[in-house]
Amino acid sequence: MAVTKEQVESELARVLLPDGRSLMAHDMVRALMIEGDVVRFVIEAPNAETAKAMGPIRDAAEKIVADLPGVARATVALTAHGPAPKAPAAPSLKIGGHPKPQEGPSKPSGVQRILAIGSGKGGVGKSTVSSNLAVALARAGRKVGLLDADIYGPSQPRMMGVNKRPASPDGRTIIPLTAHGVTLMSIGFMMEEGKAVVWRGPMLMGALQQMLGQVEWGELDVLLVDLPPGTGDVQLTLCTKSELTGAIVVSTPQDVALIDARKALDMFATLKTPVLGLIENMSLFVCPNCGSEHQIFGHGGVAAEAEKMGVPLLGNLPIDLETRLAGDGGTPVAAGDSPMAKAYAQIADGLIRGGMA
Repeated sequence: MAVTKEQVESELARVLLPDGRSLMAHDMVRALMIEGDVVRFVIEAPNAETAKAMGPIRDAAEKIVADLPGVARATVALTAHGPAPKAPAAPSLKIGGHPKPQEGPSKPSGVQRILAIGSGKGGVGKSTVSSNLAVALARAGRKVGLLDADIYGPSQPRMMGVNKRPASPDGRTIIPLTAHGVTLMSIGFMMEEGKAVVWRGPMLMGALQQMLGQVEWGELDVLLVDLPPGTGDVQLTLCTKSELTGAIVVSTPQDVALIDARKALDMFATLKTPVLGLIENMSLFVCPNCGSEHQIFGHGGVAAEAEKMGVPLLGNLPIDLETRLAGDGGTPVAAGDSPMAKAYAQIADGLIRGGMA
């Protein structure tokens, strides 16, 4: 049973400050949000000095809410307002800029594995595969995050049915969004819809670094990163600055797509990132009227490439109208019970059994 706002507030009324009054009595609770089984809120102290002493109270509030039936995770940010009243708008959060120096590869705290999902060229369905695989893994019981790193063409907000700006209690920390059991972050959440991102390489790298390091991802079994097509700055930054578990390459069986897919495979090899497997998308079309199969883009090319490389072929996915309609509608097909949902569930199961997710 889903937890309600009233239940959360009732529990927070039991968290007392040194003067004997509760957080609710002091009106310190802000931005209370319930997204499925995840509860997020901000404790706002009257000043910075008071906030410094409220660490144990923040921890107590987080625990008492996390212990509620129906709550899987509670995330609490502690902040303080300045001498002037706060404006109702969210704190300013700038995304994009020159990357900050790092000593070496790292990964967000609490994230067990990072899987990059890439392709050699656009139009092969990499983002569709990413969103559906994330949902399939979440339905299989994994704690999943999805980072849309396709800076120039972010599509996950539409495919996952979420389009609002993430909260930022302090102008630095980013509270991710959730949909279909998946924790989400995309540059598309931070930009006006239809607005082009016109950035040079350093700003792309800075944005990726922020979305990895400043987002409160929480405890995740796996973070999927939907890469842009090709072999550019984002791929180079992710592979060299993050502790990647490995990469999955998506391609159609068409020769033109495979030429570029081989370049992506070579890039991952050059950057010493293990390729965990290949997925053949748009492998065939099944006529909905007569049931006949049509190999529009050829067939078996990705399977042959996987055999040549000695890596698993993780799955074959046909062209499917329902998949396209579901993605445009904001509910990935993997969230249902159709044959396509079962196909994604099979891929997710293979990743889990192989220790990759």
